[in-house]
Formats: sequence, C-alpha cells, structure tokens
Amino acid sequence: MKFNEKLVELRKRQGLSQEQLGMELQVSRQTVSKWEAGVSQS
Repeated sequence: MKFNEKLVELRKRQGLSQEQLGMELQVSRQTVSKWEAGVSQS
C-alpha cells in the first residue's frame, strides 16, 4: 500500500477531515490533499 492510500485510510478511520488532520500536523489542508493525491510527499 502506498503512502497516500494509507494516509487516506487512516484519516478516514479516525473520522478526521483533511483540515482537521492538517491542524494536527501543523500543515495546510491543501498539503494533506496533495499528499493524499500522491502529488507531493514532502
């Protein structure tokens, strides 16, 4: 399983939105969205 697929699975399992996860990780919702789309992993 790729990073982006695992990230989506874990986020949804925890019932978090991309915005909520971004707040927890101190990154923007857009960054989480890019990670999940496999656009950026940094």
